[in-house]
Amino acid sequence: MTDQHNVVLLAFADPDTCRAALEPAKHLPGLRQAAVLERSTDGLLEMGDSFARGAGVPTVGSSVVGGLIGMLGGPVGVFLGFAAGAALGNAAEQERGATGGAGLIVLGPRVADGTGLLVLDIKEESPSPVAEFATEHGATVERLPAEDFAEQVRAAEEAAES
Repeated sequence: MTDQHNVVLLAFADPDTCRAALEPAKHLPGLRQAAVLERSTDGLLEMGDSFARGAGVPTVGSSVVGGLIGMLGGPVGVFLGFAAGAALGNAAEQERGATGGAGLIVLGPRVADGTGLLVLDIKEESPSPVAEFATEHGATVERLPAEDFAEQVRAAEEAAES
């Protein structure tokens, strides 16, 4: 099987179990991002902890590049280049976070009262690691192709703008 980019939804009957599963999920092969959604028994939807592999890399990388370019202008140039690079990298990360947040909002209706949903953005060579993880943690699995999920998010964003 070739790599399949999926959004995998792991549904848990108990939000505490869902939250506890986030840490070991970080070690699943191909994991890019993970987030916990939970709904209280009175229907309040909350986004719990999340994880993004490589978080902070755009900010740090662009800061260093900006600082190196700024070396041409002396000490003040290094400072200004570093600051400009950090600002650009941070903007890139905020855009990434906003898109991820919109995707999680689309999933809200899938979280029943008193349950949790662990959402994985993952490239899978095989469904076996996630299936074994779900069995070990008592979750049910649903896979959505990442392209299909991205289209659902775009449609929801367009509907919200109009």
